[in-house]
Amino acid sequence: MFRRFILTVFLLISCPFSSILLAQSEPIIEKTPLKVGVVGYLPFSDYNEETFRGISVELWQEIAADANLRYSLIAQPGIQVGIDGVVAGELDVLIGPISITTERFQKVAFTQPYFNAQIGLLVSAEKVSVWSRIRPIFRVAVISSVGGLFLILFVVGNLMWLAESRRNPEQFPRQYIRGVGSGMWFALVTLTTVGYGDKAPITKTGKIITSLWMLTTLVAASSLTAGIATVMTLLLSAEVIKDFTQVEDIRDKQIAVVSGTTGEKWAQIYQSRVLPSPNLEQAIERLKSGQAEGVMFDVPALRYYLYQNPTAPLKIADLAVSFEDYGFILPLDNKLIRELDIEIVKLKQSGRLEEIIEREIKGDFENQ
Repeated sequence: MFRRFILTVFLLISCPFSSILLAQSEPIIEKTPLKVGVVGYLPFSDYNEETFRGISVELWQEIAADANLRYSLIAQPGIQVGIDGVVAGELDVLIGPISITTERFQKVAFTQPYFNAQIGLLVSAEKVSVWSRIRPIFRVAVISSVGGLFLILFVVGNLMWLAESRRNPEQFPRQYIRGVGSGMWFALVTLTTVGYGDKAPITKTGKIITSLWMLTTLVAASSLTAGIATVMTLLLSAEVIKDFTQVEDIRDKQIAVVSGTTGEKWAQIYQSRVLPSPNLEQAIERLKSGQAEGVMFDVPALRYYLYQNPTAPLKIADLAVSFEDYGFILPLDNKLIRELDIEIVKLKQSGRLEEIIEREIKGDFENQ
């Protein structure tokens, strides 16, 4: 009797602990399917005719199958839209080529990184055309400078003609066109400090105008000479520099980016003239049409584009902007994070993740 009593007490005490241990050892099984947002670009993700594919999609499918997770895939129009969906509770997970950044860590949680990517620059591979060489001459700044110079010469020429034509008609004829022309010639040779000596003022007013003009040309001549030298250097150089070899080369350049990506952030950091685009295709079209001098984006996507479009006159510049890791996104303090991390590490150690990447990219990295 006493033994039965002791056994009963022992069972009553041990039952709660047994249930706790069992609960801890069981995998997490969601009662409702997870809402998984899919964002990005090939070779990582793509949505076509109700079918999802890509490295990120296949990786998630492997993880979900091994962890017994039920889910539904939902296409997202952009990374920022997907992140906002996770923050608002509209999505449980966001998958795709999503760069892990400190700014995003403040809003959401990331899994273990599953891919290391580089931010690069897509540029034109075409040879420099004649128009590219002479185009600096037709810039607004150059044209306006030349126009302004002509206007000043015209004004000075008129003043000299008014001051000298009556008492000095041999050098400044009384006829308006000839006289003003002589005045402009006099102003021009004075500006260039050539001073042929074929014309000289004899009136007090003419000498005052000439003195003021000479003082003005001391400043104007140096600026004009520097501007002309710059334009001529570009015009006569054997090749217009279009290659980007260091990040400083993109300063003040027209760089197309995809809105909301880290490529846009880096273009702003390096003080480029940023041209936001809704997607990679439109950004590349801006480069092809000459609106942009480069496209800043993730190198895997740029390489994949070149792999799919081998005849495109484009290339990836020998320039490393930044290196970033890709991860999946979940809400902060989500209980699935640890389990997903374990599954990603398993796929890495088994070599399965590398197999997925190589198959999706189809040897692109080795061929580029």
